[in-house]
Amino acid sequence: MNDIARSGTAASTQVVPNNGLAYTVLGGTVESERVFDAVADHFDGVPDGAIDVVVDDLAPVAAREGVDSAVAFVDRLLERFVGRVGRISMGCSFEIPVELLSRVGARADVVVGPDAEAVTAVERLSREDPTTFGYVRRHWVEAKRGIETCDRNYPQSKQVHAALADPETTPRTLGATLSGMVTLGALETWGDTVGPTRYDLTAYRPKRTWALGAAIATGVSDD
Repeated sequence: MNDIARSGTAASTQVVPNNGLAYTVLGGTVESERVFDAVADHFDGVPDGAIDVVVDDLAPVAAREGVDSAVAFVDRLLERFVGRVGRISMGCSFEIPVELLSRVGARADVVVGPDAEAVTAVERLSREDPTTFGYVRRHWVEAKRGIETCDRNYPQSKQVHAALADPETTPRTLGATLSGMVTLGALETWGDTVGPTRYDLTAYRPKRTWALGAAIATGVSDD
């Protein structure tokens, strides 16, 4: 199931025999039950367990209708198809409320995402410096975007902040988040200065950042 279609109401089903794939494109505002009906159409005459269902990204549902609606979508999906399908796989972008990942993850048999080392690092920061961890947990996505947008190699936090469009952070809270990312090994500081900290963006590790974000999103709390 995909959020490809942004307009129109008619359903159009395409079958790709060689790849064992069938997909139905629906209008972007279609109700969830209509989505499930379209999926169910592909089960006619097929033995239970012979078909897998893949949801590529729950983020569009949450963005349009809120976290509660996205969780209700998952609950109804499981209610209708568990026992009939071989496997249900659900993808979820990280740039969405952590609450959604936490609530959906609790309904899954297996959560694939963070590596063990990233989980250990995040848990250590949460335990040893809960204040900094709180900033990282809330603002790591925006910090990532600022790092990747900033055109300076060795900026101060206020310069990273200035590269952001419509930020939720302040220069201070972004600086605390960047400091936490240094502790977690996603970033480094540049040189020893008596003035404001400068960050070495040439040493930025995007894959490490994603792994840490996954660890935060799928089970570590700052409560």
